[in-house]
Amino acid sequence: MDKSHGIRRKSRYKLQKPRREKGLSPITRAVQQFEIGDKVCVKIDPSVHKGAPHHKFHGRTADVVGRRGRAYILRARDGRALKEIIVLPEHLRPHA
Repeated sequence: MDKSHGIRRKSRYKLQKPRREKGLSPITRAVQQFEIGDKVCVKIDPSVHKGAPHHKFHGRTADVVGRRGRAYILRARDGRALKEIIVLPEHLRPHA
């Protein structure tokens, strides 16, 4: 049988929550606001499947360059290339 090549392939351990954080995340994470030009950290919330970026961007720092509905358009580095990704706010944290 052929291997499945789905979007969450090879991410079994990367997209697991620690034992004490299991379950749904707080609603404040879904309603947080960012401004254009802000730096954000991409941290995928595995309890929310919708609006998550590809798991290769997990842990990366990106710049907010726009909005699309409730989601944000981010510019992140992938090697030497700059990629634009569309991410819901549940998967973002403000960069310190």
